[in-house]
Amino acid sequence: MSTSPVRPAMVPITRQMRAFFAPVNRTTETPTIFDPALAGAFPLDAPPAPWVDLGWMEGFERYYDTPTEVVRAGANAMPAAQFRGPTEARVEFDFREWGKLQMALAGGSEHMNVLATSPSAAPAPSGGTPIAGAAVLQGSTANQIVLGIGAVAAFAVGDLVAVDVDYQQQIGYVGSGISAAYVSDPVAVNRDLNYVRRVTFNVGRIVEVTATSVILAQPLLSGAPAPGSSAQVVVAFVDREGGSFFQEWSALFVAEAESGGRICFYYPRLSPNPGAGSGGVSLKSGAGAKPPRSGGMANNGVVGSATGNSTRNSSQKFVREEFTELAKPLESVGLHASFIALPFTDTNDGKTVLCYRSYFPAAMAAVY
Repeated sequence: MSTSPVRPAMVPITRQMRAFFAPVNRTTETPTIFDPALAGAFPLDAPPAPWVDLGWMEGFERYYDTPTEVVRAGANAMPAAQFRGPTEARVEFDFREWGKLQMALAGGSEHMNVLATSPSAAPAPSGGTPIAGAAVLQGSTANQIVLGIGAVAAFAVGDLVAVDVDYQQQIGYVGSGISAAYVSDPVAVNRDLNYVRRVTFNVGRIVEVTATSVILAQPLLSGAPAPGSSAQVVVAFVDREGGSFFQEWSALFVAEAESGGRICFYYPRLSPNPGAGSGGVSLKSGAGAKPPRSGGMANNGVVGSATGNSTRNSSQKFVREEFTELAKPLESVGLHASFIALPFTDTNDGKTVLCYRSYFPAAMAAVY
């Protein structure tokens, strides 16, 4: 046994993990690419577009659920070769900050913007008939929405505003720039002219109102509004237990280095998968292992136990929110999120992969 001390420059030390997400083109299943050569050392407070900073997270756990099997040969059935079984990988963690995208990723299905309604509107759990939107005029940008004299009076500093096109009775993905929902039949959404704005991710907070426009604190995720867009006030966000739509995003998780270098985990395609577990093997398998909070791995006390098949077991319990005591009686409420990685083909060698782990060594650290 070696008694040599570890080399500090080769021991990554981090305070917390940081989460960044970017859209996937759902029509072509094309992810947002994270190239470690081009963007690996970016400042965490200023991620490169189109990555969105979703803040620090806690309880970050990666599960490798791909069993490795052995081909045996000869009279004594000696190991002759190895092969990987059904490929699967999962991620779980808690968002410490709440926002529209954080809620959508933790919930997994369509995420609703509750549009402002008149007092006489019939009540509905995700918002009733809204006040008509204000047409967005030419000259608008991702940060400044031009509405014109008169129309701008319907908006105030501090309001949340959804900006997107009218629903045109189309079938397929809806939402400018980012697929926010899938409509299989216009009747299912009541042919609602406002439906796209009910689900769009193009939402911002107004910090200034001018004579003809509103200024947003953060740019709209899809950039400048599409032609024919309208703006409506949003009073709340709602996610729901149920729905048939699945969110899909590219994800980047960064362990900010206190020392020892930076570690990044890049998932080209990640989809929320709450409540489902795996029949594979987990990185945390073994005696005394704690199963993921999605109920994925059974603690059977066997090191490296694997079923060798892809049978999935529905969760008996899934933690939706995580409560952390601050000082009695105060508690911080986090959003628990669970994801399954979807396949991506690496253009360098044609291999199908689920995740990339990058390590940026500390300055002058040894190579090995």
